[in-house]
Formats: sequence, structure tokens, C-alpha cells
Amino acid sequence: MQGRILPLQQRLEMEGKRPQESIGIATHIVLPDDTNTLGNLMGGRLMYWMDVIAAVSAHRHCTRVVVTASVNNISFNQPIHLGDFVTLEAKVSRAFGSSMEVFIDVWVEDHKTAKKSKCNEAIFTFVAVDQIGHAIEVPELIPETEEEIQRYNAALRRRQLSLILAGRMKPDDATELKAIFEDLS
Repeated sequence: MQGRILPLQQRLEMEGKRPQESIGIATHIVLPDDTNTLGNLMGGRLMYWMDVIAAVSAHRHCTRVVVTASVNNISFNQPIHLGDFVTLEAKVSRAFGSSMEVFIDVWVEDHKTAKKSKCNEAIFTFVAVDQIGHAIEVPELIPETEEEIQRYNAALRRRQLSLILAGRMKPDDATELKAIFEDLS
């Protein structure tokens, strides 16, 4: 058994994966227990759904146990109503050593008109861990589409900003962030 696990782990550490390989999609119907007194989906319920589908996506990227490290951004752009169908699409946008940024797009389908529109999005970070909870390396991500490349590049800027704010990186070392400000001059 041990001999089977090691080659898989080595293969994953050496090869990159495409974002499409990590895609996770889930659809929910908004039921009365999911809503507030205005008949709209509770934000906490949507965040739970996002966390679950993002974990599926991160796991598909690294095929290891993953834990939520941070919720980097959630945008609630429009209310989601009782009876609407909510589809969440999650995909890894970048891998950093043992962590993965996962971008979640949320689409709503009006149950009366069948009109579909993007209503929310979020960015979560997950860390892959071994059996005793220690962080382990994940495969690199190889973006292919224009959107994947844009999200991949933006992920590094977000990570650098986060590390600066946490005191774990000096602003002078944030090359991607510095490049933005140099372009503005």
C-alpha cells in the first residue's frame, strides 16, 4: 500500500495541473430554511455552500485533504430569492507551495423567468495537509484561458498584499504590487 501512495504523491508534486481539472459545480434551490425574513438567501448559507464547493475544487487539484485557510473576498452583488436556483462554480486560480486560491462564481436562475445571471463571487484559500495536519506541497497550476491567466496573475498580487498586511513580507519584496504602481507613474 505504501508503494502505491508514494509514486502518486511524487507525480503530483512534479506535474502541473490545468484549472479545468479542479472545477467543482453545485446547484441548490433556495428553500424557506435558507432565507431571512425578506425571503432572500442568508449570506451565511451562501458562504457555507461556497466553502464546500471550493473545498471540492481544491481537493481535485491536489487529491489531498484540504482545510480552509482564509476567505479572501466575498461579494454579495444582488439578493437571491426564495425558490431561485443557485449554481456555484469553483476553480483553482493559483497554487502557492502548499496553498491554493480558489475562485467561486455564483449564478442565479430566477425560478419564475428562468433568467440566469452572475450574482456573487468569492475567493477562498485552502491548504493541503497530510494525515497529521502538516502542510504539504501541491501541484503547480498551469492556466490556459484568458480568464484563467488573468485570475492567476491577480492571485499573486492578492497574496503579496495579504503577506504585507500580515507582516510576513516587506513591501519592497512585493514585485507584482510594485509593478502596478510603477505603471501608474
